[in-house]
This record gives sequence, C-alpha cells and structure tokens, in this order.
Amino acid sequence: MELEGTRIYSHAKLDGRLFSRMNIFRTKSVEQSIRDTEEPEHSLRKTLGPIDLIVFGIGVIIGTGIFVLTGTAAANYAGPGIAISFMIAGVACGLAALCYAEFASSVPVAGSAYTYSYAALGEFIAWIIGWDLILEFLVGASTVSVGWSEYFTTILRSLGIMVPATLTGKAALIPMLPGLHLNLPAAAIALILTCVLVIGVRTSSRFNLVVTIIKLCVVIFFIVFGIFFVHPSNWIPFVPPAQSIAGKGGLASPFLQLILGFPPQAYGLGGLVTGAAIVFFAYIGFDIVATTAEETKKPQRDMPIGILGSLVVCTVLYIVVSLILTGVVSYKTLKQLNTAAPMATAFEVIGKPWAAGLVSVGAICGLTAVILILMMGQSRVFFAMSRDHLLPPWFARVHPSFGTPYRISILTGVIVAFIAAFTPISDLAELVNIGTLLAFILVSAGVLILRRTQPDMKRSFRTPGVPVVPILAMLACLALMLYLPLITWIRFVIWLVLGIAVYFLYGVHHSRLARVAREEVISEKETVGSD
Repeated sequence: MELEGTRIYSHAKLDGRLFSRMNIFRTKSVEQSIRDTEEPEHSLRKTLGPIDLIVFGIGVIIGTGIFVLTGTAAANYAGPGIAISFMIAGVACGLAALCYAEFASSVPVAGSAYTYSYAALGEFIAWIIGWDLILEFLVGASTVSVGWSEYFTTILRSLGIMVPATLTGKAALIPMLPGLHLNLPAAAIALILTCVLVIGVRTSSRFNLVVTIIKLCVVIFFIVFGIFFVHPSNWIPFVPPAQSIAGKGGLASPFLQLILGFPPQAYGLGGLVTGAAIVFFAYIGFDIVATTAEETKKPQRDMPIGILGSLVVCTVLYIVVSLILTGVVSYKTLKQLNTAAPMATAFEVIGKPWAAGLVSVGAICGLTAVILILMMGQSRVFFAMSRDHLLPPWFARVHPSFGTPYRISILTGVIVAFIAAFTPISDLAELVNIGTLLAFILVSAGVLILRRTQPDMKRSFRTPGVPVVPILAMLACLALMLYLPLITWIRFVIWLVLGIAVYFLYGVHHSRLARVAREEVISEKETVGSD
C-alpha cells in the first residue's frame, strides 16, 4: 500500500509538472532557439553582410513614406511641420531600434520580435506578436502593391499606352457586379517578386541593391534640383495653428482624442503627433532587417550596424525631403490637389514635367523594393512560427537548391497578389502602424525582462541607458498608437481575437515546447511505474 501510494503521489506530481510546463507563458530559451537553426531541414543559408542589411533597411524604409505619405500628412495634419513629425516618429523608432539591436545580435534567429518575445515574454505573447507581424507584412505588401500599380499605369499613360480601367481597379470588372474590381498590375508585381524570393535571398539582395540605388539617386535629385525652387514663405507658419476638422469624428477620430473628449483637430501640436503616427508607416523597415538575422554571416556585429545605420540614413532623408517639398509647394496647395504622388506633383506645379516623370520612375523602384522586403519579412516570421509548430510545420521546409523557405514564400505571394488584386486597402494601411508599434513595445519590454532573468547572457550589443531607453521607447510607441483612429483599434482587436482562437485551437497543443513537455513527463511516468 505504501508503494502504491507513493506511485499515485508521484504520478500526481508529474501531472502537476506537465500542467506547469504546458502553461501558455512558457519560454523558449535563447540556446534552444539557436539550436533549432542548426537542423538541416530548417537551416537558412548565411549570405548577408552589413552592407546588405543596410540596403535592405533603406530599401523598405525609402518607399511609400517618402513618395506618398510626406505630402498627404503635410497637407492634412502637420503643414511644413511634417519635418517635426518625422523627427518624432524617428525618435520613437530610434529608441526601439536600440532594443532591437540588442536582441538581434544576441538571438540571431529568424522571426524578429516573435523570436525575441518567445525568449523573454513567453509563448502566448510571442504568438500574439507573430500573428501581429503577419498582418503587418501582408497588409503592408498588398497596400504598396496597389500604390505600385498606380505609378506604373501613370508611366504607361505618359508613354501613350492606355491600360483598360477594368484591369487597374478603376472600374468594375463585370458591370453587373459593381463591387468586383481587378487590379492586375498589383497582382502581377507581387507574383513576380515571389519568384525572386524563392530563387534566393542573395538574389533578392542584389535585386534590392539595384532598385535602392536608383531610388536613392532620384531622392537626391529631388533634393538638389528642388532646392533651387524653394520659397521660404511657404514655410510660414511652420506649424499652422490648430483647427477643427469638419465632418470627421466618431470611429475616424484619434483614440486619445475620443478618450479625452477633444474634437478632431489638424495642425498645431496635436497635428504634429497625429502626423507622426501616420508617417510611422514610412519607418517600417529596420525591424524587417532583424528578420534576416539567421541569414547574416556575422549577426553579432552586423545586426546593430544594419538596423541603426538604415534608420539614421532614412531619417535624415525624410526630414530634408519634407522640407524641400513644403518649400517648393505650399501645404495648402498639396491639400487642394489631394495627390498621392506629392514629389512628382511638386515638379508639375512648377512646370517641370520631365522631372516629375523622373521622380515617378524612382517611385516605381522604391515601391518595388518595399514589396519585396515586406514579403520576405512575412515569410521569415511565418517560417519561425512553423518551425516552432505553432503553425503547421509543413511550411517550415527550405528549398534543397535555393536554401529559402519556398513554401511560405509562395503562399505569401499568392495571398498578397489576391488581396492587392481584389481588395481596396486604403483604410487598412493604419493597421500596419498599430501592429508594428505594439511589436516595438513588447521588444522594448523584453530587453528589460531578459536583463533581469538572464543577466549573464552574452550580448554583443547592449542597449544603452537601461532601463530609461526601453521605458521611453514603450511610452513613445504607446503615445503614437493612441493617436491612431478608433476604427483602426477595432479592426486590430478583431484580428487579435482571431489569432487567439487559432492559438488555442492549434498552436498551444502542437507547440514544440508542449511536445517536449509531454514526452518528458510520459518518460518519467514510465520510470515511476516500473519501479
């Protein structure tokens, strides 16, 4: 009886240990994350150096923001003070980038914020971040594909080539179904870039290098040529006085203004912060650099260089371009024209159509690189989640010849092409911002937690000013989130609820950590039973 009682007690104790190991906040050690990258069927090739990483960062940051958002945010929210909005967003990103650099150099594994959160905050938080990043990259790539289509058809028209409106999403595909639109160029560019991604990250890097050089040359041309047409009077007042936005309220109002009971406003201090929350989309890029850590030759050295280097270069370019743009054309004129191509429009206004055409070519190159890198970031996050069995592991296979996660890349390309072809996504772009800001907050929190829980972990780069810098990063990102519209928060919550359902129906049971816990307890039970 005593022996039987001991066995019952031992089994109960083991069941309790299983329960504790199966909790949703179980963490995956840094060492285990690195060991997983050494499995042959899940191993990515290490081909990237610091220049490749900086180019990747610049390639995705210099795109939609500089060619589209600079003008729309200046016209509707900040006026010439859009330069200050870029500074605000740049500071928030810079603080978060310092935290990213510590993680990326210490945990050189695909998955970016997902992988870091798994090590510091636990599986459930990691899932939320991974699900969040999937939305960020899919919606971002689809949105930019639609923008690419607009510039592409504009260039074709300038050459006398007219594309039917039914193929560019401008008219219904079938007259009897007015809601059905087809944007063929947007879908085509997504599928073409999918082929580039499948062939190999090195090929993608070279392709990105070429288009990034082209668009940087165009941006520099805009600055050097445009400076001769700047009228300082257009900068007065630099921060226009605050004014209420007529007809805008309810779900379209910034979340913080609704909480505090303020009416929707443009310009003034509130306009600067709202502008920063909107142009934050322009800075998405350095976090995608972190998703390539596993494919970097010397991640401990090169990750901080790539992340911080690309962010600094792009912040300077954004500020200078915004000053030139609002100096050449008044923000009031930009608002009247309601243009999605402000840099090209600025040259058209001053009677330089050839310069406008040149800028449009640069925009095409810029947006091409953005789509490519957003899709690459999505495939790497999905790859990491599948390798952890939180999503079906069938996807976490690399191509035997190209060494890329080809199954995920193909799936990503097909989904992006479908969304871009059939869905108007103008309102969803803000979802990218709120998702990215949440990821930045959790990565910054993760730095604080790992400093306490694993103080002896090797860190090739250490975030300076801990705990002040991570805390400031979290507060700055939270402030920008609160200035996004309420409807964006509602859509984001719906996406998160869907993700939580997927996790509890699939991920929590199939997780590699859950499987290991079950196997260990079963083995120990068998040992107890045989004694």
